[in-house]
Amino acid sequence: VQLVESGGGLVQTGDSLRLSCAASGFTLDYFAIGWFRQAPGKERERVSCIDRNDISAYYAEGVKGRFTMSRDNAMNTAYLQLNSLKPEDTAVYYCAATRFSCGYGMDYWGEGTLVTVSS
Repeated sequence: VQLVESGGGLVQTGDSLRLSCAASGFTLDYFAIGWFRQAPGKERERVSCIDRNDISAYYAEGVKGRFTMSRDNAMNTAYLQLNSLKPEDTAVYYCAATRFSCGYGMDYWGEGTLVTVSS
């Protein structure tokens, strides 16, 4: 069972990135998927989460309207589209999955991908 994030990098304020989360060893469609981030010196926070069958989605207040989650079941991959990036979005971004709903703890975690937004 593995989750592998990719797509991070160094960008400027206002730029966009698309993060990917490729799953192996399990079928992502049957899981709720979350994206989390941890900035230097700060605690990890949940950025977004989408339930199984895409029933509902959650976005943190600071990213609403700028970040969008999606999934491609055929590719067994989830995505996080990051638009209008700000320096305060700089963090390591992690994807995670749970067989339950977004309100529960995550069962599987990726290693993270670094997003750095310069001003």
